[in-house]
Amino acid sequence: MTAITGKIGVTKRPGELGIHSMDSFNMIVPDLKVADDFYKSFGLDVREEGNGLGLYTDGSDHCWGSLTEGKRKKLNHLSFAVFEEDFAAMKKHIEGQRVKLMDAPPGFDNNGFWFSDPFGMLIEVKIAAKSSPNEKSEFTTKSVPPGVAAAPVRSKATTTRPKRLAHLLLFTPDVLESLKFYCSVLGLRLSDKAADGVCFLHGIHGSDHHLIAFAKSNGPGLHHCSWDVGGVDEIGLGAMNMADKGYRKGWGLGRHVLGSNYYHYVTDPWGSHAEYSADIDYIPLTQDWQEADHDPEDSFYLWGPKMPDGFIDNFEVDEN
Repeated sequence: MTAITGKIGVTKRPGELGIHSMDSFNMIVPDLKVADDFYKSFGLDVREEGNGLGLYTDGSDHCWGSLTEGKRKKLNHLSFAVFEEDFAAMKKHIEGQRVKLMDAPPGFDNNGFWFSDPFGMLIEVKIAAKSSPNEKSEFTTKSVPPGVAAAPVRSKATTTRPKRLAHLLLFTPDVLESLKFYCSVLGLRLSDKAADGVCFLHGIHGSDHHLIAFAKSNGPGLHHCSWDVGGVDEIGLGAMNMADKGYRKGWGLGRHVLGSNYYHYVTDPWGSHAEYSADIDYIPLTQDWQEADHDPEDSFYLWGPKMPDGFIDNFEVDEN
């Protein structure tokens, strides 16, 4: 297992304070049985845990997300992880930012410390092993030599199994205020943004181009959770399988500009999305990424089908 101290077996940027991973998230959904079917179909290992569900990836004991049942879908809280030796300093730093600490929400362990962002999103900071990658994920889409058939027959196609949670994209009423808060409080850094419409943040100890992103809306909420897969074939097979199971609504196949990843989004039963993602840009801990402010019309996606109507609607607000 990866050490959590940052001194043995793990990468750490020396002398700088910041979270190293998006450890997990919790979401309230109206029907756990519906959620179980959706995420199992998507390729996740869904486990019954207490009164809810845990979202795992194949072969991993890391719980990337938890689901509990309530009247309507809502992103409930985010959990970020720090190295053990940074925990006390991070708590002191956050209190120095005049952020009020609070008790853990009912039903959740008080393993770290809790507070909320400017728009009411609950956040936990705790000690945990680094779950964000220490190097760029392997991209499995490769050619083969002449005289070799690359594609299997359809009956022998593999099932898409995501490897890890890649990132979350959250709605916020103020992208620039969210950017300021998550950088100053949690030590995240800006990768890229497009005016005041969207921004992408990475961790300083080595992470993908973004482990969290924010898009402008009329309130907070979850736009999508993104899951890393090996390559374009895995994205296509996952999208086909979801369509075969009745989950046909979504967007893809395409390639983003900011982050560069190939994508296909599948719309979940509550209007947010789960994304198959491959080959996202990686920012090593030794590099200071050159942030940029891009033209929104020139930075959304490089190629792919036209974005469908309703794709960027925030149903967590609309249902209020």
